[in-house]
Amino acid sequence: QVQLVESGGGLVQPGDSLRLSCAASGRTFSDYAMAWFRQAPGEDRKFVATIMRAGLDTYYSDFVKGRFTISRDNAKDTMYLQMNRLRPEDTAVYYCAARHGLWAFSAKEYDNWGQGTQVTVSS
Repeated sequence: QVQLVESGGGLVQPGDSLRLSCAASGRTFSDYAMAWFRQAPGEDRKFVATIMRAGLDTYYSDFVKGRFTISRDNAKDTMYLQMNRLRPEDTAVYYCAARHGLWAFSAKEYDNWGQGTQVTVSS
């Protein structure tokens, strides 16, 4: 198992930016595809973005494409989510997830999760 800890959430206004971090420990970070999911109250956990092990391939959900950027630093065992032009509908708890091997787009495919960090976008 790999342990994951998210940070960087907070309260921001529409149009602002935030950068989330996900620090990993316990296993070889570069062996894992990583992803961000988010969950708003009363909704299922939704896929946001994923990045392959070397960091060269990324994939985004349509509702964040062009605004969010996923990245990773394997030397620091850390993944990031740069969120720009935030909207109220981006309000959710954001979770990072890890999957040994190839990436996936469903939460069911990930067996390593962080505790989540709250992002609130409100004026």
